[in-house]
Amino acid sequence: MTTTAWAHLPNAKHIDWVLASAQHNPQAWDAAWDAALDAAWDAALDAARGAALDAARDAARDAAWDAALDAGWAAARAAAWSAGWAAARAAAWSACGALIAWDDSADMLDMPVDAVRLLKGVGNHAAVLLLPACIVRHQELLTLKEST
Repeated sequence: MTTTAWAHLPNAKHIDWVLASAQHNPQAWDAAWDAALDAAWDAALDAARGAALDAARDAARDAAWDAALDAGWAAARAAAWSAGWAAARAAAWSACGALIAWDDSADMLDMPVDAVRLLKGVGNHAAVLLLPACIVRHQELLTLKEST
């Protein structure tokens, strides 16, 4: 049983995965962050982060938000030897924000990457924040499948 501040949230296991994956493989998160970039990325990212913060602003989620984001920063700092630590941290922070703010956002982690890109393209805030996580998750699943 997890004792994290976000353990009570529906997406707790996904938040745990984001943090563990970002800590153990920051290079993949850096590459996924780069792959998610496009001309409209900055504006969409700022809007999505603001929407996630607004959605998470109730008493039950405030502590989880702070703790998960602190854990994301700590995980990225622990992997600071990686050249891409800043991008890995930003990608993990964004993914945790979406998973805390929107209970149904974890479904995107199982969607094809191109479908999440499409949702991002039409302005879905959760998709903007989760696209790098989706890329990493699909890479990890592909690697696991190839090793069996």
